[in-house]
Amino acid sequence: MANPALRLPSPSPTLLSKWMPYIIPPVLCTGVVLIIWQALCLSPETKMPGPLKVIAQTMELILNPFAEGGIGVQLFTSLQRVALGYVLAAIVGVSIGMIIGVNTFLRRGFDPMIQVLRTIPPLAWLPIALAIFQDGQPASLFLIFITAIWPIVINTAVGVQQIPKDYDNVAKVLQLSGREYLFNILIPSTVPYIFTGLRIGIGLAWLAIVAAEMLASGAGGIGFYIWDAYNAGNDNGMSQIVLAVFCVGIIGLLLDRLVGYLGSLIVSES
Repeated sequence: MANPALRLPSPSPTLLSKWMPYIIPPVLCTGVVLIIWQALCLSPETKMPGPLKVIAQTMELILNPFAEGGIGVQLFTSLQRVALGYVLAAIVGVSIGMIIGVNTFLRRGFDPMIQVLRTIPPLAWLPIALAIFQDGQPASLFLIFITAIWPIVINTAVGVQQIPKDYDNVAKVLQLSGREYLFNILIPSTVPYIFTGLRIGIGLAWLAIVAAEMLASGAGGIGFYIWDAYNAGNDNGMSQIVLAVFCVGIIGLLLDRLVGYLGSLIVSES
């Protein structure tokens, strides 16, 4: 007879019932989309591969993503660029947002310029960046920076403006120094707005790098990988593109969730 003490605990029904409503809908909806996609690609004339064909033709890439020139290597290259450009945009964007948020004159002076610049599509900056830097690497970093900075600036400035007047009155009564006001009132009060801008910015940065790498010749990265697969014109090219696009979407989702999770942690502690 088996020893009862050695039996593994069974999953809690309460835990399963808690998560099933969040698991079943996306699984079912994703399955329906895959079935429809596969059905639409059954015709021999279609140039779009179905999900089964994509998996069959890219299995080696999936199993060995970090082989030389593999999709994992290209994704890592793009993530490095995004990390550097995004961190620069976050530092500069939060700083500028706080400055124009506390100064009415600067806010009114720079607001029209910010509203104009933030509406410029990322790819419109690429020829300017290539002309200035004469190299795809710094041009891509500039494109990430200039694309991600505007939501960070705007949301930070809005957060500063939303600080309750009572906080400012308390700061005056307590005669807080500029440093004390910055770290005890200004930053804690604007953290939710800052992370809203950061969350929007990371999505825009990821979009910008893929587009920049497609057009910046020799820059490498996942955008270059997609464009190179298209230009190769081989039988597996379209499947490689579909796989790369899927990976781009997954990474974008993970980046968004990561920034959102960090924001919720910091907001709960502030």
